[in-house]
Amino acid sequence: MGNDIMTALQANASVFSKGQRRIAQYILDEYDKAAFMTAAKLGKTVGVSESTVVRFAVSLGFDGYPSMQKAMQEMVLNRLTSVQRLEVASDRIGDQDIVSMVLQSDAEKLRRTDETLSREDFRNAVDAIVAAKRVFILGVRSAAPLANFLGYYLRYLSDNVHIVTASGAGEMFEQIVGVNSDDAIIAFSFPRYSTTIVKGAKYCASAGAVVIGLTDSKLSPLAQECDIVLLAKSDMVSLVDSLVAPLSVVNALIVGVTARRSVELAKRLDALENIWSDYDVYEKRVENV
Repeated sequence: MGNDIMTALQANASVFSKGQRRIAQYILDEYDKAAFMTAAKLGKTVGVSESTVVRFAVSLGFDGYPSMQKAMQEMVLNRLTSVQRLEVASDRIGDQDIVSMVLQSDAEKLRRTDETLSREDFRNAVDAIVAAKRVFILGVRSAAPLANFLGYYLRYLSDNVHIVTASGAGEMFEQIVGVNSDDAIIAFSFPRYSTTIVKGAKYCASAGAVVIGLTDSKLSPLAQECDIVLLAKSDMVSLVDSLVAPLSVVNALIVGVTARRSVELAKRLDALENIWSDYDVYEKRVENV
């Protein structure tokens, strides 16, 4: 209902009560901040009670304030500039203990991801990765570490894993040209959504490849181009987007794929252990005397 909120606010302005008009006007003027306020804080900011804010949300067709807030957040997250993010973060943090706030926020994202991630979609993603002749992993900017982490472990299973972290569309297309229906694509995109990733996913889908998107919402631009969508919560805390839940989903993918390819993985790791030992790749354990 994201964009419809603004339309509803403007269309119903004439029937709002005095207090509701103050709420509506504040959201219209400061939607980027209002989306991250609690009902109590929004009410205090505009000079009405918390219950008035809750009733206002219901009058717009939501089942409560949290639903309206979520819709506003989905609408504005990819629009916020870095400066606006810092301003919103300052309002949200206040005098809270930053460590506790961030850890508790990440724990909540993990809980919400566990509830919303489709197990059927997850199994289909694992099947597609296992069946693919080649796997291309697309992730740019802040999502590049996710692509590199997943690629690092999948390369234990196959030499045909390609990590694409080029930030420019031209360079990305140079690395994915020639993808076909035998390939699987894993693409990462979170607010603010990268147009490069969306373009790359769209190209791969048009070439017949299975495109797996790991993103925060089925409404995200990336999700529209994917065959399989894996959802992971990545709400903003400050300038930094939390990658805790997306990384946890990546870990699950690695475990799921390796469980299906355990025999091949054991052979490959056995060969690697010999190489690591011969060339002193890791510190050797010293036995107690």
